[in-house]
Amino acid sequence: MSYQNEIKAIAAVVEKAGSSWKAINPEFAARMRYQNRFKTGLDIAKYTAAIMRKDMAEYDADTSKYTQSLGCWHGFIGQQKLIAIKKHLKTTNKRYLYLSGWMVAALRSEFGPLPDQSMHEKNSVAHLIEELYTFLRQADTRELDMLFTALDKARKEGDKAEEAKILDQIENFETHVVPIIADIDAGFGNEEATYLMAKQMIEAGACALQIENQVSDEKQCGHQDGKVTVPHADFIAKINALRYAFLELGVDDGIIVARTDSLGAGLTKQIAVTNEPGDLGDKYNSFLDGDYINDASEIENGDVVIKSNGKLLKPKRLASGLFQFREGTGFDRVVLDCITSLQNGADLLWIETEKPHVGQIAEMVNEIRKVVPDAKLVYNNSPSFNWTLNFRQQVYDDWVAAGKDVSKYDRDRLMSADYDGTDLCNEADARIQSFQKDAAREAGIFHHLITLPTYHTAALSTDNLAKGYFGEEGMLAYVEGVQRKEIRQGIACVRHQNMAGSDIGDTHKEYFSGDAALKASGEDNTMNQFDNV
Repeated sequence: MSYQNEIKAIAAVVEKAGSSWKAINPEFAARMRYQNRFKTGLDIAKYTAAIMRKDMAEYDADTSKYTQSLGCWHGFIGQQKLIAIKKHLKTTNKRYLYLSGWMVAALRSEFGPLPDQSMHEKNSVAHLIEELYTFLRQADTRELDMLFTALDKARKEGDKAEEAKILDQIENFETHVVPIIADIDAGFGNEEATYLMAKQMIEAGACALQIENQVSDEKQCGHQDGKVTVPHADFIAKINALRYAFLELGVDDGIIVARTDSLGAGLTKQIAVTNEPGDLGDKYNSFLDGDYINDASEIENGDVVIKSNGKLLKPKRLASGLFQFREGTGFDRVVLDCITSLQNGADLLWIETEKPHVGQIAEMVNEIRKVVPDAKLVYNNSPSFNWTLNFRQQVYDDWVAAGKDVSKYDRDRLMSADYDGTDLCNEADARIQSFQKDAAREAGIFHHLITLPTYHTAALSTDNLAKGYFGEEGMLAYVEGVQRKEIRQGIACVRHQNMAGSDIGDTHKEYFSGDAALKASGEDNTMNQFDNV
């Protein structure tokens, strides 16, 4: 989209309309059109899907070009994240948004806070996607409005060099709209329910949907116990449902992220259908725990018996009716899950692990890549991990293996602040700092995300403010801990009226009413105290 071309195009329309449109300024209309680049969520989904496909290809050629995101639970949080990225890093390239089902359940359900068990409303995820993109589009509108205001000022002052500079910024404006990877949990029901929910999410703007292989009505958070997986055929049906939803809506290159929870899931709700030895169902069943039997006398009332490896197997069934997998099969089940998903329409993988360990992830990915060489992951840098303790213990264990002296460290107490600043803990911090680069290079991780970071930052900052404001600090807690930092760090929200669209409204009033416009940004607007921020 070219700003100058938009002006010319609208000028032609206005001229054709005749004198009754004489009050319409083509450049003003072009500005409004330029500020509203994405008319629908599908426009966004198509645009961002192309970005992700490009980024995936670039990662395949160079693993240093991995991508990142932070999970956001409100449109404003997502907006501020992208504004900060543009301010500090000058580009949004390879930075996405992640939408966590956990945060929707905990923060966005009409029931109030819920556990991550797919109990929240089915349309709440689509509503959050729409909200996030509403705020990102508003960030575009706000930044362009400031550029247009600066352009008018340069013209009024006759500063041709400044005018040319601002016009170049307008023509090369980088949108705040970036890809969202959205969590559809286990599909919220059967494959038709998955398809219907996927359509809502895509229409809201999602170009990438993440789905997991847990039983929908038994779904648990990936970092909790009691996870129950489904046979591959059931999961493939849901992958197909997502692909049909993308194709129906014209997002032909939409991305499907297939997540496996098998590493920590020891249960299945059903025995897979199998038609011949060695087929996919037979492979799934081969991991079942149970006893081989010789004759019918060993079968008790209600027992289930299947043929496996040419013999009769009586799988162990729990009181819940669920079947149990053999211990130690998680690794092999993960590998089979991932290969099967990629061979049946998934684009990216998500392996839910119990700790952030590059070697563990790489071991699984290397097995997968023996069959699918370009397999790559979306990885959850989860707040459910105690990163400090995990990495200090990893360094401790590596030092022990290398014969280094660890006598001054207690492995079970490494979280203690007493160890902060020691050589072991400094090395652990260095490994945490390089974790994403190392894992992208060695473990096939294309996209690194943190699922719940803004949940934790909101809690931490609110705790700090409440402690001081309601304590001895009083108003100083806000001024010193919040506003003064906003001013000195150039946080745009210090001018909260501007952030909420007050200046945009004034601009529009001038377009519509000319000199008769009643504007909010007059001399008595206290936001003028922050004009230089």
